[in-house]
Amino acid sequence: MVKEIERAGIPVVHMCTVTPISMTVGANRIVPTIAIPHPLGNPSLTMEEEKDIRRKLVGRALKALTTEVTEQTIFEE
Repeated sequence: MVKEIERAGIPVVHMCTVTPISMTVGANRIVPTIAIPHPLGNPSLTMEEEKDIRRKLVGRALKALTTEVTEQTIFEE
């Protein structure tokens, strides 16, 4: 589905914990996340620490959306 949305001219970011799967499905912009049961956070952290993690991940995804790519790219820190 990611590739079809991109073919329509809409950039897509695939946020996931297992980046090889994203590569296999053909995602062009990949943002690694935290863990399989909690991809966008860590419940053992305080609420403020959780917000900080999520803010960074969303910021990375926004950067990926605005970056022109010609091949599959993993956007790490």
